[in-house]
Amino acid sequence: MAIVINMPRLSDTMTEGVVAKWHKSVGDQISEGDLLAEIETDKATMEFEAFPGQEGTLLYIGTGEGETSPVDTVLAILGEEGEDIESLKGGSETAEEVVTEDAPAPVEVQAAPPAAASVSDSTPAVPVAVPSDGNVKASPLARKLAEERGIDLNMLQGSGDHGRIIKRDVDSFNPVFHSSAQPGLSAVPAGVENYTDTPVSQMRKVIAKRLSESKFTAPHFYITMDIDMDRAIDARKALNAQGNTKISFNDLVIKSCALALKKHPAINSAWMGDSVRQSDHVHIGVAVAVEDGLLVPVLRHADLMPLANISASVKDLAGRAKEKKLQPSDWEGNTFTISNLGMFGVEEFTAIVNPPDAAILAVGGIKQVPVVKDAMVVPGNVMKVTLSCDHRVIDGASGAAFLQTLKGFLENPITMFA
Repeated sequence: MAIVINMPRLSDTMTEGVVAKWHKSVGDQISEGDLLAEIETDKATMEFEAFPGQEGTLLYIGTGEGETSPVDTVLAILGEEGEDIESLKGGSETAEEVVTEDAPAPVEVQAAPPAAASVSDSTPAVPVAVPSDGNVKASPLARKLAEERGIDLNMLQGSGDHGRIIKRDVDSFNPVFHSSAQPGLSAVPAGVENYTDTPVSQMRKVIAKRLSESKFTAPHFYITMDIDMDRAIDARKALNAQGNTKISFNDLVIKSCALALKKHPAINSAWMGDSVRQSDHVHIGVAVAVEDGLLVPVLRHADLMPLANISASVKDLAGRAKEKKLQPSDWEGNTFTISNLGMFGVEEFTAIVNPPDAAILAVGGIKQVPVVKDAMVVPGNVMKVTLSCDHRVIDGASGAAFLQTLKGFLENPITMFA
């Protein structure tokens, strides 16, 4: 009996997934524990294995590499060779079937594509030649569509795995901008408006949804404070001279925030609708910029972690975030978030509260400015921090008190170790 494998829900916010890579092909034998595919979610790229009971011959692949499917739609079908599975495909007529060299390419009826918009009324139609595509890497469906539409595969840039040409590359082909240019002339006619539409990644969709909801649902207010970092600079130099682990200013900020949150639990809270949840534990999310957007891996019990452990953990989490190797446990459960843009030369900014947190700290860079000390104007090193708060949970006085405590720890770092 055939077994249908659906697109899994690999995170609590996942609504659809992209198949980054198939590790099996149609015709392969599948056993429990076999790695089937790598699936890109809104958080990371995760390996997807065959579960107990999912055994048999891989008869059908419903989502090709680089393509997207909603959660719980048909991803693949297992069964016995020759078994009739047409009724199980779930109408995924747009899915691209991955086939082996011995398997016939699927027959798919496609509506005629809309004619490409002309550059101007005087622009002649551009005939597209169909020379041999040689050894161009392309999926069977892409080859079929290109042949039907008279498109030379050599003129396409593949967006699939390892540059493989897939259906969307054929669909997006515009013959006007791929015509053979005359010697010495640009391929794109002068004065022609051009643009590129980039598909929105799963991560970007979730960022847009969650932060839009936060910004327009949670009433934000902001508090900015200057912090004298002279002693923090000296303390960091001393710590790095003694140990093997290099401590960053961000590590000092994380430790200071964790300790300040223990003193101000109202900031370490979340809006739950009918209640406000105040956490006794301190799990700090650290915003990490990645290629497709932003990930927020979590340092658990950050208040109990030594600075060296904070430094090592941040480096590990940031590295795995950029490689899309985080697991769900790495990004869930934050009670407070820190976003630091100081390394980019940003002096000051405001951040959007990261649900379900009630606050987020935006950290700017350290800047040399004149400051008054002992009635004298002297050079100083000042860092601006801005606390964004959900006013449903936090009031201005509570936010200001938290920043005062944070300021005290950073301006007198020895108090962090008392």
